[in-house]
Amino acid sequence: MKSLLDRLNIKPVNAGASTGADNWYTDKNGKELISYNPTTGEPIAKIIQATAQTYEKVASEAQNAFLKWRHVPAPKRGEVVRDLGEALRQLKEPLGDLVTVEMGKIRAEGHGEVQEMIDICDFAVGQSRMLYGLTMHSERASHRMYEQWHPLGILGLVTAFNFPVAVWSWNSALAAICGDTVIWKPSSYTPLTAIAVTHIANQVMADHGLSGIFNLTIGSGRDVGELMLNDKRVPLVSFTGSTSVGIHVSETVAKRFGKTILELGGNNAIIVTPHADLEMATRAILFGAVGTAGQRCTSTRRIIMHKSISKDLTQRLTNAYKQVRIGDPLQPDTLMGPLVVNTSVEEMMDALNKAKGDGGEVLTGGEMLPNLGPNFVSPAIVKMPTQTEIVKTETFAPILYLLEYETIEEAIHIHNDVPQGLSSAIFTDSMREAETFLSVGGSDCGIANVNIGTSGAEIGGAFGGEKETGGGRESGSDAWKVYMRRQTNTINWSKDLPLAQGIKFGE
Repeated sequence: MKSLLDRLNIKPVNAGASTGADNWYTDKNGKELISYNPTTGEPIAKIIQATAQTYEKVASEAQNAFLKWRHVPAPKRGEVVRDLGEALRQLKEPLGDLVTVEMGKIRAEGHGEVQEMIDICDFAVGQSRMLYGLTMHSERASHRMYEQWHPLGILGLVTAFNFPVAVWSWNSALAAICGDTVIWKPSSYTPLTAIAVTHIANQVMADHGLSGIFNLTIGSGRDVGELMLNDKRVPLVSFTGSTSVGIHVSETVAKRFGKTILELGGNNAIIVTPHADLEMATRAILFGAVGTAGQRCTSTRRIIMHKSISKDLTQRLTNAYKQVRIGDPLQPDTLMGPLVVNTSVEEMMDALNKAKGDGGEVLTGGEMLPNLGPNFVSPAIVKMPTQTEIVKTETFAPILYLLEYETIEEAIHIHNDVPQGLSSAIFTDSMREAETFLSVGGSDCGIANVNIGTSGAEIGGAFGGEKETGGGRESGSDAWKVYMRRQTNTINWSKDLPLAQGIKFGE
């Protein structure tokens, strides 16, 4: 463990704020935060959290850096992000291992998360040469109209524990090539991964003679978070977390006319039709529901299956679940590690009790496994008579609810009849069923898949959802636009002054 921490510049006691390689801040009044290993429950290292005074230092430096960074040509900014991607390649294994140690996802997923960081850096490098606008024809002779995109300012970035480094990269790589600077407030459950990433980014910036681009403030939402939300120097806040906190974020930032990217709850379902390849569906459901111990925002939580295949699919799933190897996530044969904290275990048990109270039957799993560690559970499958309130509520744990349907229209109604709208999928070999699911009358989610599961999105598409998921989009496609401000320009190169709409004024 010590060699891993040393390689990533993690000390027994760490500063909780930074604006560059030579600028780490430890406030004597900062509260101590301890990062725990969810697998063992043992402490890993300590962090001295940022205070209001520290936040002010970081925000001032980020603002000053922005005033210079915005003038660097976008392709040159892209070269810096390219070097960031290369640095991440060099440290993919140790950083991925730290994600596993601090968050609890299995090693393959921890390394996959760092690969996602590398991929988005590659994407951003190309995007730095394609921050394109549009040219429009003017109704006035000898006039030209076009639109262009300018850097926006400071991005306030609040990330969750379940993807402790990937979501930083989705936002930061694009924000950087767009000319913005970033202030990152990571989850208090995963501060060490944030410190490790910041050390990596700081070194890359120092190699280019830069600082204040990728900034860090570790602190509670009540302290650092509230300062960021109310800071008029921060025109955009990207928040990943619960719907309840997301509402507060949205309201607070909107009061000062700031903008938000909200990535909130997901209650994702897969429809399995009579025309589905059940072997393929079973594999996809298993990964979607059990991967990351059900702690992805895209985790599969509901299966809506046709009555004619429900018995067969249920048997396949229960058999597959019984083969899931639960244990130390660093071991290569482990398929599911622990939940991040014991509170999550309690929430899972509470949800299962409510489901049973609604007439649900636990077919397998749903047990605490204290012999493995304080935060281990067995993944649960629960057959439900109807879609009750607890099924409509996202529980961040490995619970899979099984529901039946008779017509595709009924399946889509059940699918959409939840407050969230992030990811969705249908398994079918019927083109009619697939296209119905993807049509305007089909899935109401931001992500809708056919014959693949709900989790494991690629970086090339825009990521986000509708309804109580928040409506934000990050990562690929044209998500870069939210990190910039749009400007429409009209140039008159004639010697006349015609007015639009043919208006005559004072003539």
